[in-house]
Amino acid sequence: MIERSRGRRVYVVAGVLAAIVIILAAGSWAYRSGKGAAPVTGPESPHPVPLGAFLGADRRGVDRIEGFSSWLGVTVTVGRTYLPAGSWDDLEGPDWALDPWAAWRSERPGRVLAVNVPMVSPNEPPVGDAEAASLLRDGANGRYDAHFRKLAQRLVDRRANDTIVVLGWEMNGTTYSGRCAPDPDAWKRYWRRIVAVMRSVPGQRLRFDFSPVRGTQAIPWPNCYPGDDVVDIVGMDSYDQRPGHAFRDFVTQPYGLKAHADFAAAHRKPMSYPEWGLYDYGDDLNYVCAMYSWVTTHDVAYQSITDYCPHGVWSCAANPNSAGAYRQLFGGKGGCPRGSR
Repeated sequence: MIERSRGRRVYVVAGVLAAIVIILAAGSWAYRSGKGAAPVTGPESPHPVPLGAFLGADRRGVDRIEGFSSWLGVTVTVGRTYLPAGSWDDLEGPDWALDPWAAWRSERPGRVLAVNVPMVSPNEPPVGDAEAASLLRDGANGRYDAHFRKLAQRLVDRRANDTIVVLGWEMNGTTYSGRCAPDPDAWKRYWRRIVAVMRSVPGQRLRFDFSPVRGTQAIPWPNCYPGDDVVDIVGMDSYDQRPGHAFRDFVTQPYGLKAHADFAAAHRKPMSYPEWGLYDYGDDLNYVCAMYSWVTTHDVAYQSITDYCPHGVWSCAANPNSAGAYRQLFGGKGGCPRGSR
């Protein structure tokens, strides 16, 4: 009787422990898939993050992926390109940009294509504030719908229907015509209209990445956020640049990396870093080490280094120490090199 009772207790305890394991596993899956778990408020354990590098907007960028992957020792799974905006037709996706990248995407399962799409033309160099505001208002009223509908259709036709669209990137700054500050309300309405138009195309499974540049710029980037229903990923472009120098400055500065992580978690969205790299401080391997630690301990959907001078590592001979750190860390060859802090 006593022995049987002990056995029953063992079975009960084992059953309870098994149930706890199942519940914890389900919760982890729910968080990773975005299905209702509570948002994360702090760093996670280190984990792999889909890796990309901007190597060129046209076929030359595609052709360079193999060399970059061979140098790194890790397969690149994220393709990165930009649409030009010299004319409104450019926003529909010229063949020279879409054809090679869509073919690369469809060649192998598991690959991801992320395309930066301007909201207006001309986008760079930027027009003045009054003209920028006028373009935004026209877009919000539907004047440019046909261009974005055609872009979505061209992506579907090329079997790149699951492309990540990095729409109107760095909207909080002053670099591009499609910026937010001249008329934030019109910018948000225009973003919502573009997403609705592109999602109306049959067969699309596009994801939309809201990606400001880090820190205080012309306008606080949360003021430009168009709504959870039209944003799938909350990104941030983050270079090793002023203001600040130490990585902790970039984390804690107003609208910096911590604000980004907190905002994404509060809105139950994964983060991304579509553009990152070196800049003001030259060959700064500490920045590479810190970015590696940051992206691998947060809920990051993908990250992509800008690989040309002065930002890059493989293509920029001026950054040998950073290149060594990047190759060691992102290539899975060990921790940050000695001498870093």
